Amino acid sequence: MNENLFTSFTVPMALGIPITTLIIMFPSILFPTPNRLINNRTISIQQWLIKLTSKQIMNLHNLKGQTWSLMLTSLLLFIASTNLLGMFPHSFTPTTQLSMNIGMALPLWAGTIITGFRHKTKSSLAHLLPQGTPTFLIPMLVMIETISLLIQPVALAVRLTANITAGHLLMHLIGQTTLALMMISPFTALTTFVILILLTILEFAVALIQAYVFTLLVSLYLHDNT
Repeated sequence: MNENLFTSFTVPMALGIPITTLIIMFPSILFPTPNRLINNRTISIQQWLIKLTSKQIMNLHNLKGQTWSLMLTSLLLFIASTNLLGMFPHSFTPTTQLSMNIGMALPLWAGTIITGFRHKTKSSLAHLLPQGTPTFLIPMLVMIETISLLIQPVALAVRLTANITAGHLLMHLIGQTTLALMMISPFTALTTFVILILLTILEFAVALIQAYVFTLLVSLYLHDNT
């Protein structure tokens, strides 16, 4: 098979048109509302988990920061459901695209920074210069802190992209190895298959953890600016 290792990360096309938008909209149907379905145990557990996670994320925020609760909860659910759907065969994971992750991280980061400069201008500017800095180090430290501030959305996007992509690549490599070893050494193939199953379980956990980490870091940026 001459399939490229990165084929699964290419944007799917239909009639020459990217269908990423349709894929991004698909996870929303996984979260039923009382208008569509009668409340049952699955929906109750789902709502309980959403409330528990939202409480953990918004626990440190004041009233101004808690106005972001709906946005952060929606962000967490979107990333988690997208990551989980990408684990199924013949599927596409939009969060493996750096452009999409930057598109999520940059507006959210900019919103927290604008909120900070609007409501806590002096405190936001004070973060660029640690207290007690010697006078001759002030220009250098201001430059370093400014760069570290500007690199935050890139770090958010790269972290999510790298973790999701690395896991998918590793699963792909181990799967190909298992298929190649089936005719050569069945016992070794069985061993690699067990490793593949364990890695798949781990990747399901990573999909949820990365969604939580991404949302939590945005929440921490918001907390520093409210």
